Amino acid sequence: MNVLVTGGAGYIGSHICAQLCACGHTPVILDDFSNAKPDIPARLQQLTGQRPVVYRGDVRDAALLDHVFAAAEIGAVIHTAGKKAVGESVTDPQLYYENNVHGLLALTKAMAVHGVFTLVFSSSATVYSETNPVPYREGNAVLAGTSPYGRTKLIAEWILKDLAAADARWRVALLRYFNPIGADPSGLIGDDPAGVPNNLMPYICQVAAGVRPELTVFGNDYPTADGTCERDYIHVSDLAAGHIQALEYLAAHAGVLEVNLGTGQPVSVLGLIETFIKATGQPVPYRIGPRRAGDIPAYYAAVEKAKTVLGFEAACSVEQMCCDAWRFAKNSYGGI
Repeated sequence: MNVLVTGGAGYIGSHICAQLCACGHTPVILDDFSNAKPDIPARLQQLTGQRPVVYRGDVRDAALLDHVFAAAEIGAVIHTAGKKAVGESVTDPQLYYENNVHGLLALTKAMAVHGVFTLVFSSSATVYSETNPVPYREGNAVLAGTSPYGRTKLIAEWILKDLAAADARWRVALLRYFNPIGADPSGLIGDDPAGVPNNLMPYICQVAAGVRPELTVFGNDYPTADGTCERDYIHVSDLAAGHIQALEYLAAHAGVLEVNLGTGQPVSVLGLIETFIKATGQPVPYRIGPRRAGDIPAYYAAVEKAKTVLGFEAACSVEQMCCDAWRFAKNSYGGI
C-alpha cells in the first residue's frame, strides 16, 4: 500500500522509507526539509531502486494534507515529523508544542476526513518519568515527560488514545524509541544533522572526521559502572524494521498499542566512545566536563512486549552501529 511518512526525508524517516520499499510498500514522503538534505529522495532511489513520491511542506498545512491524501491514495501513516531536541525544547517550549502537538492534530483531522485510520506514531522513551525503575516497562509505568519535548510526545499519546476511545476505527501504534544510532549499511543514508549535533553518535563521528576538535563527556560521577550516563542504543535499521512489524500488527488489531523499541542493554557514554574507537580504528579525543542539566544516570527498555506482540527483536550489535555510522560519516565528509 501507499504509506505516508511524515518527516520521511529525515534520519529515522528515510530508514523507514527504505524498509517500506524492501517490504513491497510505496513510501510517500511529506517533509519540510528543515532538518533533511535535499538529495535524500535520490539516495533512496539509489538504495531501493524506487524513487519515493515527495511533497515538500509542513504537516500543519491543512490544504497540503488534503491534497496529499486525495492524490496519493494513502493507506496508512507513519508520523515521524516534529521537533526533537530536548535542550531546544527547554529554551523554546512554544515552538515544540506548536510543531509537535498542532502537527499531530492537523494530521489526524486530515486522516479522518479521508478515511485513513491506521497510524504508527514516533513516540519516545522521554514520556517515562525518571521515577520509574529501569528497565522502563510499558503498562503501569509513571508517564510524566522529562522535558517540554517529552511532554509533547506524552500529550500526543493522550490525544491518540482519546481518538481511539471515541472511534473504534482507529488503529494506532505508539512506538517509544530509545536511542537510535547507526546508518544503513550502504552508507547512503544516515544521521547528518544541521548545525551542532544534539545526539552523541553524530558528534563522535564529527570528532573522528576532524570536523570538531573534541567531544565533551558531560559528567563522570553518576552512579553507573564507569560514572557516565547509560542509554539504550538501537540501530536505526532495527528501529525502522519495528515500524513495518507495527503496521503488520495494526492490519489485524484495532485500538492502541504502546510498545518500547530498544535493545534492553544499557551502554555508557564512555563505553560507546571506546567501542567506536575499537570498531573503526579512529581516535576520538574527548574531555570530561560538568554534568548537563536534565540528564539522568541510566535508562533502558524492557523489550519483552515488543518481542511477544510484534515479534520484534533488535539484531545489530553496538559495534555494527558504530561501523555503519562511521561509513556514512566518511561518505558525508568527502570520502575520508
